[in-house]
Amino acid sequence: MAKIKAFKAVIYNQEKVKDLSRVVCPPYDVISSQKQDYYHELSPRNFIHIILGRDIPGEDKYQRAAQYFKEWLKEGVFTQDEHPAIYFYSQQYSLMGEKKTRVGFISLLHLGEKDSSALRHEHTRREAKEDRLKLIKKVKANLSPIFAVFQDKKRMMQRIYQRHIEGKEPFIEVVDDDKVVHKVWRLDSPEAISAMQAGMREEDVFIADGHHRFEVACAYRDEMKRKLEKVTGDEDFNYLLTYFTTADSRGLSILPIHRLLKFKERIDPYGFEEKLKDYFDVEEFKDKTRFFFLMNKGGRSEHVLGVYQQRKYRLLRLKNVKILNKVMSDKPDAYRTLDVSMLNAIVFKEILGFSPENNPDITYSPNAEELIERVDSDDSCLVFFLNPVRMQQIIAVALKGERMPAKSTYFYPKLLSGLLVNKFG
Repeated sequence: MAKIKAFKAVIYNQEKVKDLSRVVCPPYDVISSQKQDYYHELSPRNFIHIILGRDIPGEDKYQRAAQYFKEWLKEGVFTQDEHPAIYFYSQQYSLMGEKKTRVGFISLLHLGEKDSSALRHEHTRREAKEDRLKLIKKVKANLSPIFAVFQDKKRMMQRIYQRHIEGKEPFIEVVDDDKVVHKVWRLDSPEAISAMQAGMREEDVFIADGHHRFEVACAYRDEMKRKLEKVTGDEDFNYLLTYFTTADSRGLSILPIHRLLKFKERIDPYGFEEKLKDYFDVEEFKDKTRFFFLMNKGGRSEHVLGVYQQRKYRLLRLKNVKILNKVMSDKPDAYRTLDVSMLNAIVFKEILGFSPENNPDITYSPNAEELIERVDSDDSCLVFFLNPVRMQQIIAVALKGERMPAKSTYFYPKLLSGLLVNKFG
């Protein structure tokens, strides 16, 4: 059951900021160090100055972010809506030559008792949570929405969208660096908001992106509750800025996150392949197109992984599903049958003998070409390729109370940061 709430969004004042594309940015956790420099130089008002400020000796970047936020409100760079609203948000994009549109809405999500408002599917990292907690304590706002999925059993969102939004002009429209078109509309009809609140009370909510921000919001709430003598449960720190979309949306794209592994010493490719053959049928390819075609095809009916090393591609087909039951006997089927679980348990732990959790020798990226180039220039690296996780698998794992390994999913396109902010009272 999800309890949602309308809110008065803080937005960029388009009378003062004429080109929104210069001030918005991706979520903090997908911005590379090179892109950090790019967005910092793009505009002194770019939102990155708040969500991912530079480390400057002798300065508190979290306090600096809070100062920017306060000053931009005072100067009118930011403005706050007068009336509470729920905000519909569409993203038009192309993926592998296919044009798609994803529609959702942004509101506040009540965190619930014992963090029960949303089901989670991924493990989180302590360092990232500490960073975001310092930021929220200084700025006192939800700066970027988390990304949540629900099943919309009665097609509530579609009906509200068609009745109140479709065909109307958005008040925000911006094209990002990936040519994704982002559009935002206000829905401030009390009747429509009540209908959405009633519909969401019947829904389970699954976090797609933003696990760290969700857990940080819960930690901040707990800290605030300890400071106050009386708590009603409706204070602003009990809510989290959240984007919702439906699980069966044709615009919901999930990309795989591949793993580049850097060895401290050069690995023997022949000895490694012999160990792989204990668990997998191994087929070698030199043609990249055919390799990825067969990997994608195989992923529909069997458990497959891909490996790239020394300009050769290897397709790994699991010999027997009973192997998964043996190496992950303490996990439910929903977890054991994930390809990323198979990679971690068999390849990383059983064959290579190390734990992938918080391992600095692993680089994660949805960009296969980028990782292939890195391997070609460094023979101490190899890449493991994965097929994308399906939404049904994410839901199944979450319903079992399990968490997928970190960096299991990459939802595309990402939500822009800087479109809507939830400022605490």
